[in-house]
Amino acid sequence: MSQPAPTAYTLSSIARPSGAFAMLAVDQREAMRGMFAEHQDGPVGDEQLRRFKVEATRILTPYASAVLVDKQFAFDAVVDAGAVAPGCGLIAAADEFIAGNGEYVTDVVIDEAVDPAAVREQGAVAMKLLVIHRPDTDPQVRIDMVRRFVERCRSAGLVSIIEPVAKAPRDGRDWDWDQCVVDVASELGGLGADLYKAEVPLKGQGDEGEIRRRCAEITDAVSSPWVVLSSGVPAELFPRAVRLACESGASGFLAGRAVWASVIGSDDVERDLREVSVPRLQQLGELVDSLVTR
Repeated sequence: MSQPAPTAYTLSSIARPSGAFAMLAVDQREAMRGMFAEHQDGPVGDEQLRRFKVEATRILTPYASAVLVDKQFAFDAVVDAGAVAPGCGLIAAADEFIAGNGEYVTDVVIDEAVDPAAVREQGAVAMKLLVIHRPDTDPQVRIDMVRRFVERCRSAGLVSIIEPVAKAPRDGRDWDWDQCVVDVASELGGLGADLYKAEVPLKGQGDEGEIRRRCAEITDAVSSPWVVLSSGVPAELFPRAVRLACESGASGFLAGRAVWASVIGSDDVERDLREVSVPRLQQLGELVDSLVTR
């Protein structure tokens, strides 16, 4: 006799009561190691990254609707430590980053070591897949990967989140990063993922009207709710970027650097997570509550 399908989690598992998303990301890997390396002379070990991710999860998740954690460094440790606050949804990063060409992430594949049923058993309600978009690469490869990822999530009743990231072509052709952000939304935003995570047009800088216009194009291109990430956006401009995106159809954020990057290198990380990062996350949560309606 076949096993019954697991009860499917819904987007409410990672949303605030308002329906808005105020989600924390601590799934950065070698990029986070590089951030620590800027503040110390010695090597940055895996355990140092793990401790930071567990501590950030413990201190910040009471104020987040969900937290995204990577399997490589911290997912098991976060679960074992019971670091995720009650009411905060746990998201497993299901992507394997491939470094090269001077980039921390030059390509991505589905991390086959992340078993959907197993991470659900550990408490996950969702999985996330980062997708690299280059104008000179085969779109069918990305489309097939996203479809397979969505099916893997559905097989375990998990919410599926995709995070397309625009990168420069390798063949030297002219390209427009902002147009690429919109183009990839058209390419991948209608393939069945439950939530779309987008880069902020103009990296959150420049004319408000232009940012709104491009965010509206993402809204039109994506068939699911969508949120913004904070990479590339100056931390002091991220609340503005979230506001402009939500006024143009976004439903919140899934962000790490804008919340905790400035505390890396502190002589007391725990203190600064509480005194600097918690207020930022609280203010962002209040902001999306005021802008997003069910």
